[in-house]
Parts: sequence; structure tokens; C-alpha cells
Amino acid sequence: MKHITLSKTRRLAGGHLWIFSNEIAHRLTDVEPGELVEVHNAKGEFLAVAYVNPHTLIAARVLSRSRVAVDRDFIHARLRRALDYRRRLDPALAHGRMVFGEADLLPGLVVDKYADTLVLQVQTAGMQRLAPMVIDCLEELLSPDCVVLRNDSAFRDLEGLPREVSVVKGGEDRRPIISEDGLRFEIDPMHGQKTGFFLDQRENRAAFARLIDGGEGLDLFCYAGAWSMHLAARGARVTCVDGSAAALEAAERNAALNALSDRIRCEQGDVFAFLKKAQGDGAQYDFAVLDPPAFAKNRASLRNAIKAYRQANTAVMSVLRPGGLLATSSCSYHLPQEEFLAIIQNAAGAQSRTARLIELRGQARDHPSLVAMPETRYLKCALIELV
Repeated sequence: MKHITLSKTRRLAGGHLWIFSNEIAHRLTDVEPGELVEVHNAKGEFLAVAYVNPHTLIAARVLSRSRVAVDRDFIHARLRRALDYRRRLDPALAHGRMVFGEADLLPGLVVDKYADTLVLQVQTAGMQRLAPMVIDCLEELLSPDCVVLRNDSAFRDLEGLPREVSVVKGGEDRRPIISEDGLRFEIDPMHGQKTGFFLDQRENRAAFARLIDGGEGLDLFCYAGAWSMHLAARGARVTCVDGSAAALEAAERNAALNALSDRIRCEQGDVFAFLKKAQGDGAQYDFAVLDPPAFAKNRASLRNAIKAYRQANTAVMSVLRPGGLLATSSCSYHLPQEEFLAIIQNAAGAQSRTARLIELRGQARDHPSLVAMPETRYLKCALIELV
């Protein structure tokens, strides 16, 4: 196994799993993308086993701090450990995120389970090389009927990998049904956003629904209507707004699946335009969910993203009644929690309202984070009462 030498080791010593190109003492001219290497310090002492990509800013990602062979036994043990953690949360492993990249010490790999279907995202050149062993081990550990590779993420562009969607096992027309807190949802592994469903908001949806007792509200950027179903199940009437016709069709199917079609209304269009019209019409709602896409996809876009988050939160607060409830989220890691709360306060101030924080939440427990890697903590969800 080839070696790389670090000129800076502080980040690695602190528990981080990424090694940036400027932390390496030499150019990576004799390694291929995804190749396994040993990481040494300037004294030649062993630090870790990692895979490398000489063409990316994150030049290496740590797999182990012990000198081990990264073989099938290694992959099997890592996957089993990840599954054992999820069994603490759900002994049946019915559905959820089974592997969450760095948080499960398997950087570049995401595995989601929907009933008997597994959906994998392989995001790095190093994990691409390990993918056949990963799939083989998952077959043994979970015995899925269907395995889908959703390798269509923009992260693969950075790694020099093609975007593609393929079926390793099973059929392309598979639409598994999952149950979330007594509600049923149809999943589209091949064409749905991410891997077909937003699993990371599961616990936040339930927490917000517990605050709702009837009334009329909004689900903005609703995708397949997961928030809406929870709220409608509490007796509420919900208007789902999304720019995607396919997303709203999925929301309508989920409403029918749960016998909630009479409480769900879908409207296709731009969320900002919808809120502007609602404000002009003097519409008032009892609650709203604001769960937009990641406006800040990188640090360079953060300034414009803050403006977009502020605009969206200000607009939605303008159509909430006194005492109205708001679940507002950001899935942008680059937006710090303090800035997120400042955006909410700024939006409330712009409406001469007071935002009372009921609860500040994060991603679901099957999306764990590493204390040493703030990059693994990305989702912020604030439950707010406007007084």
C-alpha cells in the first residue's frame, strides 16, 4: 500500500475524517482516484488508512485509524455495526437510513431501506471501488428483494464520476410502501428526490404534528406531502405547494393511501409567488411548514442563501395568524445554527412579530453525526409560535 505524508495533522488528530490537499506534504502524482493508502506524519509514523483522490479538495478520507486490510471482512463489520445502531432505534429495521457516510465510518456511502428495497448512493471514487463488496455484504445482512443505485448526485461530478441510476437487483417499477407513525407512504426509488423520501425529517414531522389540533395550514416545498399527511391526520386542512407536478402527484397518491384526500389540496407553483399572492389576498393560516431545498450548497453561495431564507421566512410569517405555528428548516450545512436563528428573528421583526422558540431540532437519529465533524450535522428545524 502506498503512503502519503501529512504536513498538518491537527484536524486528523482531532477526530476528523477528511484530509485536505493543503494538509499533504507532497503532490499526489502516483496515486489513482479511489486508491487505498496509508497516512503518515512527517516522522513516518502511521496515522490512518484512507482512500485518496488527487483531483479533489478533500484529497483523502479516513477509513480506519488502525493498520487493517480494507477487505470484505472489514466492510462487513462496518455495515453490521451501522445496522446494530439502527436496531436500537427500530428492532425491525423496517425502513430508514442504514448507513450515513462518515457518521458510520464509511465515507462516501449512503444506504436507505424502504421495506424490502435498498437504495444506495455512492458519492466518491474510493467508495466506488468498494461498492461491489458493499452490495455483497448488504445482500447477506439484509436480504433485500430490490437494490437500486442512485448515483445521480452532483457530488460525483467533483469526484470525476458519471451520474447514473441503475438497478442491481429487482425491477425498475418497484414502489415500496413504508409506514411512518401509522401513516403510509409510497416510495419511488428510481425517480424520487434523493433516494425517494426525506427520512431526516421523520422525527420533526411527528413533533410538529403533536402541536396541531385541526385548523388550516400550508406545506411549502411539500415534495411528496410527508408533513401534510401528519398534519391532516390531526384533523387539519393543508394546502401543499411545490413547483414539481410529479411531487404533487406523489402527494395526492399518499393522501389517497391514507384516506386524507378530503383534507389535502395541492397547488403547483413557485412558493414565493404563492405567498405573495396569499399576502395580497389577506389570507391567514393557523400553521405552516417551510422546508425548502438547500439554498446554500457551498460557502460561496451562503450570502444569497441567507437572503432567500430570510425572504421565505418573512413571507410565510406574514400569512400566519397570531399564535400561529411554524416549522421552518434549513438543510444547508454552510448555514450555521446561530445564523439560522438570526434569520428567523429578522423575519419576525420585519413583520413586527415575536417568534417564540418551542423547540430547536436536527436530523433524525438514524442520521447520526460525529462530534469531531460538524459537517455531519446539517439539518436545523425550528418549531416556532408567533406571538
